[in-house]
Amino acid sequence: MRDAGDGRTALVLLAMAAMTAGCAAQDTGPVADAATALFTAVQRGDGRAACAALSPKAAAGLETGASSCPEQILELGLRGGPIRQVRIWGDRAQLRAGADTVFLVELSGLGWKVAAAGCEPRPGRPYDCDVEA
Repeated sequence: MRDAGDGRTALVLLAMAAMTAGCAAQDTGPVADAATALFTAVQRGDGRAACAALSPKAAAGLETGASSCPEQILELGLRGGPIRQVRIWGDRAQLRAGADTVFLVELSGLGWKVAAAGCEPRPGRPYDCDVEA
């Protein structure tokens, strides 16, 4: 005797596979380029270029009374590394490079920008990020 839930489970799995296939078909190059621009600028010690790779809200989040974004971003220890995974959902993306996870947003007229960086997963809770919008 077959369980009635088997058909529903198969349908859910089929739908998830279709969604994943749709994501894989997207061009991940611009997302990877945006994250790479951030990590490359940090490695070169170019805080101004690193902040230019951030979304306006993320850059503003690093501005404090005593320090500017270009100063702050270089002190965070963002390293990047080989890109391990890129996932895109419409105008949002997640990229894993080395031990770092970054979240990106596609902004009209600006392209892909880093909205959060230096993010660590916390089971059952939102990521903890050094830079966030």
